[in-house]
Amino acid sequence: MEPLIVAKNLSKTYQMGEVEVHALKGTDFEIYDNEFIVILGPSGSGKSTLLNIVGGMDYATGGELYYKATPLHKADAKKLTMFRRNGVGFVFQFYNLIPNLNALENISLAADISNNPLDPKESLRQVGLSDRANHFPSQMSGGEQQRVALARAIVKNPEILLCDEPTGALDSQTSIQVLKILKKFHEDYKKTVIIITHNASVAAIANRVFYIKDGRLSRIVVNENPIEPEKVNW
Repeated sequence: MEPLIVAKNLSKTYQMGEVEVHALKGTDFEIYDNEFIVILGPSGSGKSTLLNIVGGMDYATGGELYYKATPLHKADAKKLTMFRRNGVGFVFQFYNLIPNLNALENISLAADISNNPLDPKESLRQVGLSDRANHFPSQMSGGEQQRVALARAIVKNPEILLCDEPTGALDSQTSIQVLKILKKFHEDYKKTVIIITHNASVAAIANRVFYIKDGRLSRIVVNENPIEPEKVNW
């Protein structure tokens, strides 16, 4: 099986005044179609940097990155924009909904810019919020807003769903809801889902776990028996 994503000696250095910050240091990995991956590490370990580069939101300083054999490290801004638009769905810790659009409008906006979107109403139904279609973000709880953000990412029908601490601002019960939605999307649509988190408990639901420490991918663990989200020990 050909990998969906290949990283070779990937690195990222930020210049902060006269100080160089090495956020990612010589990382190699392969990610395959229909994988459910958790990238685990403490704050400042390089998780978000890695996710941003894989998602085409940032360039690596060194190394190579391929998506379906296309060299993203050589892509210009226009090509990266198209990759983000059609290949990737993003879920962040802090929702990023447009406040003056209701739930359905937030989701429909993402569908409108995608090549092969799902039905916005169906995406809203999948996250259990059909009855909130006409509610604005200010009229919804944090958990409801996060589920709308999930529906907005899912509606694009992306090959890869990238999730940056998607349960970081949520209580345990709402976190389980969110993880169940991610698992169902992965299973129903056979898509690759990548979650970054500092919560080691979440790793138990993944097929593979990438452990990151001090900007390096320290190890990759294959999980032969992933558990269901409701069994996560919060």
